[in-house]
Amino acid sequence: MSRLTKLSRAVATISVSAILLIHPSVAATSDYSNSKESSGDIIPVTNSSAASGISQQITQDSQTASSLNNLLPTIEYTTTNLADVAKKVNDISWSEGEDIDRNIGTKLQALLNWHHHGVGAVDGYWGKNTRKAMQAFQKANDLTVTEQLNSETWRALTDNKELMDQPVLVNYTLADADVNIKTTTIPAGAEAKSKLEGMYYESVLEALAEKFHMSKKYLKALNPNATFRAGDTIVVYNPGNPNIKRVSRVVADKSTETLYAYDDNGDLVASYPTTVGSTATPSPSGTHTVEVKVHEPNYTYTHADDSQTIIPPGPNNPVGKVWIGLSKPSYGIHGSPDPERISRQASEGCVRLTNWDALALLGTIQDDATVEIK
Repeated sequence: MSRLTKLSRAVATISVSAILLIHPSVAATSDYSNSKESSGDIIPVTNSSAASGISQQITQDSQTASSLNNLLPTIEYTTTNLADVAKKVNDISWSEGEDIDRNIGTKLQALLNWHHHGVGAVDGYWGKNTRKAMQAFQKANDLTVTEQLNSETWRALTDNKELMDQPVLVNYTLADADVNIKTTTIPAGAEAKSKLEGMYYESVLEALAEKFHMSKKYLKALNPNATFRAGDTIVVYNPGNPNIKRVSRVVADKSTETLYAYDDNGDLVASYPTTVGSTATPSPSGTHTVEVKVHEPNYTYTHADDSQTIIPPGPNNPVGKVWIGLSKPSYGIHGSPDPERISRQASEGCVRLTNWDALALLGTIQDDATVEIK
């Protein structure tokens, strides 16, 4: 990153518990098949009954599942007395030639996410990140790669009955822990940021949108009269479970602005929209390896006179909630303080993901994984 001191140096100022150290013998362990994606490879989105469910709680007994459960928040939801808009999205289907309105768009984004091809912040709109996720799904499933949704792709997305039975939009009752959070106003300069206790969310709305992998505007649109107070029940997107297969290689493609994740067999198991460098500060092309993995990192900013400022951890830290440092000094894969702008803004030379995608990758990527930037 531009004028970013290699974060492994800054690790000394981070509590030891924040550093994920996985013994090689554990990192190589996998309880799951590494075969090409099929309906049997996809874990049901949630552990659900007729009227309720739990999202982002992986029941497999493995080191990877344990890591992901520790990194991602468990979401308990219900589907009783859903709003009409939620029912419409959950029940909707698509046929060739139909427009992709916001209801179909939401369902499409959910299905792509649940197949582990991320669309970024769910907003219900057909756009570049949804198109890229669709193309990654097509690639992973040996389908014709297209610019627009077609019947072949829709059939493949909807072929898994367990996924199709999952609700896209659900009710969630806000707990004290959701709303009684530390917030702050993020100043512009590094010196001012360094004086903050933490790089917290700026609002409860921002925190909730990130928790449910949504845009803030869509969360507001689904809940126009919500006050977002403890005890309120709101309509949210059901994030589902992330990829749980161990990732031994990732490819950051500058042309598609996508990070592709592969298992030991070379199969594409997940993809994430990304920002890969910029014209002014391009990412380093070539092959590198993962050197360090940090949850809740700080950020060392180096000024023009070589003095340094440490910016504290938090979701609005310049590298978000995750730092996966590479063998190329100063470069890494990391989260973002602005997930809605992934693939729509420049980075300082690194590979930037949404915080939730960065956390999902942190829980699965092997310690010595290969990172190709092209």
